Amino acid sequence: MSDTPSIRIGISACLLGDQVRYDGGHKRLPFASEELSRHFDFVKICPEQAIGMGVPRPTIRLVGDAENPRLLGSTDTSLDVTEKMTVFARDTAASLDYISGYILCAKSPSCGMERVPVYSEEGTGLGKIGVGLFAKQLMDAQPLLPVEENGRLNDVHLRENFVLRVVAYSRWQAMMAEGLSAKRLQDFHRRHKFLLLAHNQPLYRELGPIVAESGDLNDMADRYIQKFMQAIRQPATIKNHTNTLMHIQGFFKDHLDSTDKAQLSDVIKEYAAGMLPLLVPLEMLSMFLKKYQVDYLLDQYYFSPYPRDLKLRIGL
Repeated sequence: MSDTPSIRIGISACLLGDQVRYDGGHKRLPFASEELSRHFDFVKICPEQAIGMGVPRPTIRLVGDAENPRLLGSTDTSLDVTEKMTVFARDTAASLDYISGYILCAKSPSCGMERVPVYSEEGTGLGKIGVGLFAKQLMDAQPLLPVEENGRLNDVHLRENFVLRVVAYSRWQAMMAEGLSAKRLQDFHRRHKFLLLAHNQPLYRELGPIVAESGDLNDMADRYIQKFMQAIRQPATIKNHTNTLMHIQGFFKDHLDSTDKAQLSDVIKEYAAGMLPLLVPLEMLSMFLKKYQVDYLLDQYYFSPYPRDLKLRIGL
């Protein structure tokens, strides 16, 4: 994918190995620093350091109402950086409209995406019910932005889904930067058809009529991308992949002989039964696609949704 070097991902600086944590340490995420860095440009931010807290520094935590907590010192509650963090987060989130995804540091009172501990004014733990102040401002300001945190990226399905969303969202951003047109919107939808089928068939069926409308183009695009990102946020299931593979198989009915047809059907059935990984039927279909050059399939992102060498489909 020649266009991926220009794709930018925001990331908590500690996840790239920067020693900016409260204790002077880091939480380097090898998947980011060793794998994603080959294809994506990172925009690294440490919100706590950015608002003037040094390294090392006192620990902070979320206190009070989980929906609107204060960001206070863990041992010295007179340390209150709520306003500084809120202003920094709001201004920074608004300026990051050029990124296509964000990787946050789990459990952080500033960067945690979910399940961040919240405490009462008296110091009693209220449970893992909060969202980091910076993370909340970011997700509120850019609700379409693909966001994940380091711990969740250890799950092969969430990892694959995050990168897929980042690259798809970057395509949308590039299309909008070139200039929205009805043809570009229709082409975008067509090329993502099988990805959408694999992720969320009901929403796929809602998206088609939107691009076929003749109304206000900007309104159409707004409604389309909201549903599109919602659709691909749902990791693809074996059942949906199987239906998609069978749908694609139909495009080869006039090309394959009976032996190839039977072999392809068997491979798809074995994938559906959990006996083969997704890569096996995909590689077979890709081989037939190269051989027979089926026009409608040639530019479908389903076959190449992100850089191949990230090996994201190996565990699916």
